[in-house]
Amino acid sequence: MATRGSTSSTNGLLPPLCNHHDEEAGPSKAFDHDDIHAPTSDPFDIAHTKNAPFETLRRWRQAALVLNASRRFRYTLDLKKEEEKEQRRRMIRAHAQVIRAALLFRLAGERQIVLGPMTSPSTPTGDYSIDLEQLASMTRDHNLSALQEYGGVKGLSELLETNLDKGINGDETDLLRRRNSFGSNTYPRKKGRSFLRFLWEAWQDLTLIILIVAAVVSLILGIKTEGLKEGWYDGGSIAFAVFLVIIVTAVSDYRQSLQFQNLNQEKQNILLEVLRGGRIVKISIFDIVVGDVVPLKIGDQVPADGILIAGHSLAIDESSMTGESKTVHKDQKAPFLMSGCKVADGVGTMLVTGVGINTEWGLLMASISEDTGEETPLQVRLNGVATFIGIVGLSVAVSVLAVLLVRYFTGYTKNPDGTVQFVRGKTSVSGTVDGVVKIFTIAVTIVVVAVPEGLPLAVTLTLAYSMRKMMADKALVRRLSACETMGSATTICSDKTGTLTQNQMTVVEAYIGRKRINPPGDSSQLNPLVSSLLVEGIAQNTTGKVFVPKGGGDVEVSGSPTEKAILCWAVKLGMNFDIVRSESVVFHVFPFNSEKKRGGVAVKQNDFEVHIHWKGAAEIVLASCTGYLDSNGCLQSIEEDKEFFKTAIDEMAASSLRCVAIAYRSYELDKVPTDEELLAQWVLPEDGLVLLAIVGIKDPCRPGVKDAVKVCTAAGVKVRMVTGDNLRTAKAIALECGILATSEEATEPTIIEGRVFRELSEKEREQVAKNVTVMGRSSPNDKLLLVQALRKGGEVVAVTGDGTNDAPALHEADIGLSMGIQGTEVAKESSDIIILDDNFASVVKVVRWGRSVYANIQKFIQFQLTVNVAALVINVVAAVSSGDVPLNAVQLLWVNLIMDTLGALALATEPPTDHLMHRSPVGRREPLVTNIMWRNILIQALYQVIVLLVLNFWGKSILHLNGDKAYAVDVKNTMIFNAFVLCQIFNEFNARKPDEINVFSGVSKNYLFMGIVGMTFALQIIIIEFLGNFTSTVKLNWKHWLITIVIGVLSWPLAMIGKLIPVPKTPLANYFTKQFQRCRAARDACFNST
Repeated sequence: MATRGSTSSTNGLLPPLCNHHDEEAGPSKAFDHDDIHAPTSDPFDIAHTKNAPFETLRRWRQAALVLNASRRFRYTLDLKKEEEKEQRRRMIRAHAQVIRAALLFRLAGERQIVLGPMTSPSTPTGDYSIDLEQLASMTRDHNLSALQEYGGVKGLSELLETNLDKGINGDETDLLRRRNSFGSNTYPRKKGRSFLRFLWEAWQDLTLIILIVAAVVSLILGIKTEGLKEGWYDGGSIAFAVFLVIIVTAVSDYRQSLQFQNLNQEKQNILLEVLRGGRIVKISIFDIVVGDVVPLKIGDQVPADGILIAGHSLAIDESSMTGESKTVHKDQKAPFLMSGCKVADGVGTMLVTGVGINTEWGLLMASISEDTGEETPLQVRLNGVATFIGIVGLSVAVSVLAVLLVRYFTGYTKNPDGTVQFVRGKTSVSGTVDGVVKIFTIAVTIVVVAVPEGLPLAVTLTLAYSMRKMMADKALVRRLSACETMGSATTICSDKTGTLTQNQMTVVEAYIGRKRINPPGDSSQLNPLVSSLLVEGIAQNTTGKVFVPKGGGDVEVSGSPTEKAILCWAVKLGMNFDIVRSESVVFHVFPFNSEKKRGGVAVKQNDFEVHIHWKGAAEIVLASCTGYLDSNGCLQSIEEDKEFFKTAIDEMAASSLRCVAIAYRSYELDKVPTDEELLAQWVLPEDGLVLLAIVGIKDPCRPGVKDAVKVCTAAGVKVRMVTGDNLRTAKAIALECGILATSEEATEPTIIEGRVFRELSEKEREQVAKNVTVMGRSSPNDKLLLVQALRKGGEVVAVTGDGTNDAPALHEADIGLSMGIQGTEVAKESSDIIILDDNFASVVKVVRWGRSVYANIQKFIQFQLTVNVAALVINVVAAVSSGDVPLNAVQLLWVNLIMDTLGALALATEPPTDHLMHRSPVGRREPLVTNIMWRNILIQALYQVIVLLVLNFWGKSILHLNGDKAYAVDVKNTMIFNAFVLCQIFNEFNARKPDEINVFSGVSKNYLFMGIVGMTFALQIIIIEFLGNFTSTVKLNWKHWLITIVIGVLSWPLAMIGKLIPVPKTPLANYFTKQFQRCRAARDACFNST
């Protein structure tokens, strides 16, 4: 038994002193006005564990009353390991070659790999003209001269048999050959804990060790006094019960561990695009091989070590490997790319030269064990509850021990036949020791029951269950705390594209000059000059690809949804992608930027004419245009017709179309910088553009989004749309999705432009943010400002994001939700949950699961507190009054098993119900035990205590047990034990629905709950009828069974009647805190006066 530090008065049962809202009816909207990072005297009062300081996390661990630290803290963040991780990182950077050699040697010893030569041979051997060590040493040392000796990236690609334009063949034979020669893009993972390790950890509980010692002593004394045949029962039964508790605990923990391991593997399985056989294909990061050609864009993770083939403005964030936060620009002078780094800016393609443990990233991953530990706010608070209950239970156990010892040595403790157990001078030493050991065993067992070691672990159980089920609902949880925080979310700031809409874009309207092309793909309505410029701009100013199968078949278009829509439109206009791209050379690129809402490219024609093409948000590109080409290919001034184009854009936007403008300008070749460094810094001219086309792209709303928004609104969660699109487009989609109820609502500040919001002062933003429903033309920074303003106003904010620039907002939000399909790796790493299908309906399911986590924990708390109160009161009253306890050590251990492990399994794995979405969000700082729960606990505990104490004191006369006195006592105590266990079994049904009359709804569909209840009941019958020698019970006849079952069943109508009793709106805990505040105020006043 170890308690570290002290606990405050709140312990998760009481709210912080400033909290005065209605708990029973659900929190008010602004329930969390206090700063979530404000210091508090309660170490367990951590509202937000996301990015919490190590000192705060260390503080609550030291304050917890813990029986088994290795088990209790297993799923919390290992602070020591986290500190060691950075040291390991630095060591790997400094000694990568030595560590790799040692790792290869160890793996070879374990026969996981075949150990190859460690030195570079003078002549390459194998299937390729370059071997593994030559590649590894060149990449590791960033050896530019070695690369030049191989003939640069082109020469290296020939050695690796890679076509830089089409990639590798990618057939199974080719892939197998490359893996055999250069290794696979995997690394040996540290094995998870074995089942034996979990058994060992379950054994570490101090009270269980004490009970084993007591059992051994009891066994020795029993055999000595009563002989082997009869004397081993008492000690043996306690030992068996302890071993049963250890095994069941270990099995439960091991199953959770396997679930977490599977989820971790899902997190690491990144999907990315590679060029194989001339087409872009999506593969797992683990399937990358040396020789692959990989396109890179902003937000991607560099999947392996490699050499830059070509790039524009490519900047890499190497902080994950070097520890330095500045980005490194990559070009032909610095072409080496390190696995595990992120693309901060620009675009490029790379040739893979090293994979798996032949990279520094692979070495790092192989040497650092995957740490699943991370505490959640609820877990911390439950440790506070467990500590509070544990201290009460410990006090009760010590009191019972003292009372029983005093009664024993003063001769007041009698045997069932009426004889005194201890007589000074007559009772033998072994008899005295045996009596004391039995008393001590009872006291320790009370501690086992009283200290709810399984309570904080119930969070882990319900989270593991929820995470597994959420995967089926298309949500991958990266951070445990996000599961439960989602239950507190009061607002969701959602992207439009792909989340509220289907992300299946098509060009449905097009304007060339003043002419509306109908249908938009009719090339006969275009002038050849306009057509050639338009096709050149679309083909060159894109990160997408068009693949035409040689044998015929459908054209394959890859890229972002917007890019694909425009490329498909251009293909309909007659664009031959490969030919158009071969007719001009790209020499500078300005990648699409979510701040500027446009992207540009400079190309040089074969006749040395330079064209600069721009594509982006229609009204922004239009503002830079001074002319336009009409449908006849004649250049016209745009000044007179600007209003026409603005009206066209507004009309398309009002029809919920995304408007994109395509423009170009000519440029003098002699003005283009010739120096490579100056060219890299050259800013593409954005003025004097000539408008070529304005297209309207349709992206239909996802089916079911309107219903999902309605569910959120009913649940007290406000949905806000934050999009980079035109405000009119955003308004139209918001009306279609039900985010805006009517057009009359669409006035500022309900709908607002990002620019307007950005220009407000901080205080004004806080005021305006409450009313913002739609934000259009927003930049990622505007999203961040909105999140900050909402959080300062007390909202619990969930944010969706997919771009690299969304990372700050995802990190700042209470819950960051990244998109699994369109999301970049940077966005995913900054998020807490990945929405695998990019669907808003999946976000709403996450809210349901978040609320379910909290509700399930409350059910378990209600069930466990009822057992605690009843067991403690019964044993204390019986011990003080009669010197004996009706529930012995083995029986209490069985109750503990029902209460902790089996109870948690049954109640913490309830699936979410629609009822959860008819209440307000759960307050982050609300007391865990609500007024409704206190009412239910007190009614059930009082009923159990009264019934069982009546049986204890008057059971013999009520049951007409007039025969053998010792047998009568055994029957009475067996009845008490049986009635007590059956009360818990039937009360598990009551705990399922703390605030509903019908506790049976949906129970038949919960097979796990029914299975555990059925198994518990069956085991209870076996214990009573066949294991009497072990549990000190006797067989009961059918009448006694009927009486105990009726006692258990009566808890159902009692619970139903109890739920009709109204409870005060103010949380019960507030009354205690008010008294506490008054006492403290009075004390402070006295102190100040002196």
